[in-house]
Amino acid sequence: MAPTARIAPGVVLVRTPGQGLAVRTADGEFLRIDTGDVPPEALVAHLTSGRGEAGADPGLDRLARAFEEAGYAGDAASAPPLAGHTVHVLGDGRLTGPLTRCVRDAGGDVRTAGPASVRALLADRRGQRERQAVVWCLADPVPDGLWAEADRLPAHGVGWLRCHREGRQVWLEPLSAAPGDVTSEHVRLRRLAATAAHRELAAYWAGHGTPDTGPAHTEASAALTAALLCADLVAWASGAPLVVRRRLRRVDLRDLAVTTHPVLPVPHAAPLPSLSPSPSPSPSRSTAP
Repeated sequence: MAPTARIAPGVVLVRTPGQGLAVRTADGEFLRIDTGDVPPEALVAHLTSGRGEAGADPGLDRLARAFEEAGYAGDAASAPPLAGHTVHVLGDGRLTGPLTRCVRDAGGDVRTAGPASVRALLADRRGQRERQAVVWCLADPVPDGLWAEADRLPAHGVGWLRCHREGRQVWLEPLSAAPGDVTSEHVRLRRLAATAAHRELAAYWAGHGTPDTGPAHTEASAALTAALLCADLVAWASGAPLVVRRRLRRVDLRDLAVTTHPVLPVPHAAPLPSLSPSPSPSPSRSTAP
């Protein structure tokens, strides 16, 4: 039976004079390899061209399994990161176009969606919702309540990712992948709490201003934004580390500078006590001795 181990994309085997064999990982780290009784060239041939019978050399099989378990070889290592995942994309066509191409290049299935699709995902209890995500891209500020329904997606096991433009700035909100993650409502509350102009910002979001005629996306800014969104989707497919789910990013459309700001969920608060005055007890009269 022919062996199946193959070197993973981005991984390089390096013959170091006087030192033997090393592996350069796709992240740029160098690791020395102790091949034991297995000739280094036999391991190289096995991992690069598949030469060698499986089971013919236990030492070679052991090394091949070690490479597979570390993610440096094997079929799983070469699978596209979004394979088996479905991404529902809706919003501004200047962003959804390049985002669709990025997701498909990463092996994901893209579906053009709308608000009704979000409601359908919330109602669907049969599909593999943990392998589905929604990405909503806006070319304008987010109107009050537009994303309220979609904020429920993470509690139903669906990934939730969004971005919007305010003037010359594009905001990429954190990926929400599980109950308790940062939602669009949390981002709004945190941004209001962080500025002294919270009344003005709230009025701007509510549409109490002149039309926002800020610059539209260029091809370059759209490609950058789509790439950042796709990177978050890849992180979601691989388990979405906490740092990705606590990261608010801002892209400046003038110079494409990207800044990152930590953001936390807003805990539920207890209801405020009633402010209506309660009847005070009638004063008692005392008689002087």
